[in-house]
Amino acid sequence: MTPNPSIMRSVEQLGYRVTVGDVASQAGLNLAETNQGLLALAADANGHLQVAESGDIVYEFPQNFRNILRNKYFQLKLQAWWQKIWSVLFYLIRISFGILLIASIALITLTIIIIITAVNSNRDDDNGGGISGGFSLNFFYFPDLFWYFSPNYEHGEKRIERRKKSEFNFLEAVFSFLFGDGNPNPKLEKRRWQNIGTVIRNNQGAVVAEQITPYLDNLGETYQQEYEDYMLPILVKFNGKPQVSPQGQIVYYFPELQVKANNQVQSIEPYLDEKPWRFSAANSGQIMLSASLGVVNIVAALMLGSLLRDGTIAAEIGGLVAFVQGIYGLLLTYGISFLAIPLGRYFWIQGRNEKIANRNQERLTRARFLASADDVLEQKIAFASQFAAETVIGKDDLIYSSDQDLLEQEFEQVEKRNLLDEDSH
Repeated sequence: MTPNPSIMRSVEQLGYRVTVGDVASQAGLNLAETNQGLLALAADANGHLQVAESGDIVYEFPQNFRNILRNKYFQLKLQAWWQKIWSVLFYLIRISFGILLIASIALITLTIIIIITAVNSNRDDDNGGGISGGFSLNFFYFPDLFWYFSPNYEHGEKRIERRKKSEFNFLEAVFSFLFGDGNPNPKLEKRRWQNIGTVIRNNQGAVVAEQITPYLDNLGETYQQEYEDYMLPILVKFNGKPQVSPQGQIVYYFPELQVKANNQVQSIEPYLDEKPWRFSAANSGQIMLSASLGVVNIVAALMLGSLLRDGTIAAEIGGLVAFVQGIYGLLLTYGISFLAIPLGRYFWIQGRNEKIANRNQERLTRARFLASADDVLEQKIAFASQFAAETVIGKDDLIYSSDQDLLEQEFEQVEKRNLLDEDSH
């Protein structure tokens, strides 16, 4: 069984000594999956089981357990190798769009120059020398890209630093302009379950629904909210139990999350705050340059199209001009897409961020309601506190550990009992 990465990270974050409840709440996993995952990890990574007098189990792992696993699992080695390869490949993919943009502009510009030079040369021959009616290229401005791409450049008397607002170079910024920088909330569900598990743990395993709702979406219809149906997935995931007060209020407690390997209280955000989507992490100068070059590219492509409208020109000149005429449709499509994709993405982001803002506002409202609890809610929380309990399993509570000889442990237990008997007398 391949070790669960979330369980491994949680073990490291919790100090390599954990209970099933510790890891389930930290990783946001259900208890059955966590229990199975910890057993498998302990077996594969030379972990140890420690049993308390209460019957509760603590798992202790060596701090180099990842190295132990890498030596044991070829798949983990392959994943580590592929991550390194993919980081290089993805970087090449990112910068390829900027390279294509520059190549497209350069190819179109060079083709225009060749065509105009050939046309002017024909006119010179027709006029018997001296250029008359020559076509000037001064109208076509092509920026000094190498000057602009340099780490620092002078504009007037001011020195502008390329990385003042962005860590991207220009080629990376082109990709960001086109496609953005990915989902700003890639692990939203994991964060949600981690927060819920932490709330339960910080309240000693007993909570009311109002303490959980700041981390939930879509609570359902009014009747579903009244009966707190949205708590069912949480009860299933963390093996919780509902309890009804004499006043008919429902509270929830989670026995297996009440057992800890340490008594630390973890900090938690007051509500699940989704980050809005950004159009691009590139700075404004890089975005403007990307857009400007996109406009230059499409304008140049349209100019080239007008020059190639007479099919005889490419046939007469041949070479590069004939080649460019063959791929002109691709060049024009690329030029249009280069501006259309960011434009469409901009409007898509506006709609997406509006929904995110609404969800954030709903969760914030629930968090504020909890912070300013009325008498009814305080009574409900007080009833839940009756089921709050916490068992912290320390070294002194252990009766067995798999990292020690069994006879040695039994001898230590006998000595401990003798000492207790002497103290009692």
